[in-house]
Amino acid sequence: MSQAAELPATARAFLARPHTATLTTLRPDGTPHVTPVRFTFDAAAGLARVTTRAGARKARNVTEGGPMSRVALCQADGFRWITLEGRASVTDDPVCLAEAVRRYTVRYRAAPPAPPDLAVIEITVERALSLNL
Repeated sequence: MSQAAELPATARAFLARPHTATLTTLRPDGTPHVTPVRFTFDAAAGLARVTTRAGARKARNVTEGGPMSRVALCQADGFRWITLEGRASVTDDPVCLAEAVRRYTVRYRAAPPAPPDLAVIEITVERALSLNL
């Protein structure tokens, strides 16, 4: 994503803080499913990552949405916020999982939960909207 690489330093710093965010996916009937998540953001790759269980509703929504599955990830702190929008996919590829876990551990100073069906939702960020950053 070109816009991710162009985010101001203040936005990149905000995305590095260990906050919780909300991830919005679409259920098969088109209604939004919003859930709190922890995530990481890789500005150079234009990629946000959310570790989860493969059987979680959010992961199933992304998988069922196919390659056109669109999501929004919003981190807020008072009147400061940023929303990352883009296309998502779910993978259990060991290399992708290891990178997601590594980044999560650095950001949150603890490893994420490790259920047997650990997967990562990878979001190719296409647009970023923010306020007061």
